[in-house]
Amino acid sequence: MSGRGAERILDLLEWLSARSEGVSLTEATLALDMPKSSGLLLLRLLTERGYVERSKKGTYSLVRLPGEVRSDTEAWGTLLRLSEAPLREAVEASNETGFVAVMQDTQIRYLTKRLPAREIRYDRDITHLRQAHQVASGLAILSGLDEASLRAYLDVAVPTHEARAEIIATIAKARETGCAVNLKGVVEGAAGVASPIRDANGSIVAAINLSGPRERIVAHVAELTDIAIRTAQKVSEDLARRSRTKPASKGGS
Repeated sequence: MSGRGAERILDLLEWLSARSEGVSLTEATLALDMPKSSGLLLLRLLTERGYVERSKKGTYSLVRLPGEVRSDTEAWGTLLRLSEAPLREAVEASNETGFVAVMQDTQIRYLTKRLPAREIRYDRDITHLRQAHQVASGLAILSGLDEASLRAYLDVAVPTHEARAEIIATIAKARETGCAVNLKGVVEGAAGVASPIRDANGSIVAAINLSGPRERIVAHVAELTDIAIRTAQKVSEDLARRSRTKPASKGGS
């Protein structure tokens, strides 16, 4: 591959990593100012190597970045990189355990965690998926659903009317404040707060979660809420900035 070809494929990977939805060949070639023939060749190469998937509608989505494990799920490398420093700062400021979480189908997947430097601290196995309404991260992400989608989720995941009413009230509060508070953790004695991370279009794509023993969370809920919101906003701003920034080879932002 020529130097120009290598530059273009890196530009394309960077551009795709900032997209939360599939893009067409036309969108990609216009954004990166390249011929359609070159763009199609590069997208086919990335698809063959497992970095990109082509949908039945003909759109292309990045599913992993170089160095990431190949799987059948979305790649979250960009989100992980952008959230690493803010999450570390949030854990240092709160002295509680921090997580970055995403939603897959109806469940919450924790992408990463960071433990505080204190003797008594909350920990969890992040390979274990949680039902979204059972955890603060899930409630924060569910707050981004429209009413029809939320009702569809609750119809399947929550069997009783009373339980649904409580969850709906919690989600309504999360929409109002920008942070979900869950004082009934799946792990007995645990609680947490979570604030949604949004992409450049304002859609919720993930959540920052701070969790710890219930007594500590209750005692410091206002402070923890503020830290979670500020952290999620910082990651959201960085995601949006990446989306607005053109590749350096095209003349800056």
